[in-house]
Amino acid sequence: MSVFEPLGGETKFTGQIVTVSVERFRHADGEEVTREKVAHPGAVGMIAVDDTHVWLVRQPREVAGLENSLEIPAGKLDVPGEAPLATAKRELAEEIGKQAGRWHELMVFYTSPGFSDERVWLFLAMDLSDSPPAYSEENERIEIVPWPLSELGLAIRECEDSKSLIALLWLWKSRVSP
Repeated sequence: MSVFEPLGGETKFTGQIVTVSVERFRHADGEEVTREKVAHPGAVGMIAVDDTHVWLVRQPREVAGLENSLEIPAGKLDVPGEAPLATAKRELAEEIGKQAGRWHELMVFYTSPGFSDERVWLFLAMDLSDSPPAYSEENERIEIVPWPLSELGLAIRECEDSKSLIALLWLWKSRVSP
């Protein structure tokens, strides 16, 4: 028997992005627990970097009360059957109008596994060039920010978004490590 087994659950809310449920589990010692769960389709984030800049975006994050959140380009896995790399390529074009000649998957992580199954695939996008025009959601208010690599520490200090902090700290570490 595994450490725990799912016993089922009840959906409480289904929205455009998430589904909220109450789930039950039984641990190996027989104890049963109930957990609230936010199911999310997952997301991608891209560290888009050239010789002198990391390409970031600023956008309002109304739910968190942030007027100008500094973030890496990112997007939801919202196209059925689309692989994370394909989503990353599409989102890079939509958000900052760039395409990358080289891609590398860096890591996959859960954003908050205490209550959500959301995972983020983090990619390094290199050899950037302008992309053909791409469709973008009308309600996105994105400002493209080519941030100087020489001032990466300032971006880290300003950033409050977890996926972007993971990405920027990875980039900083990769630039200062031998």
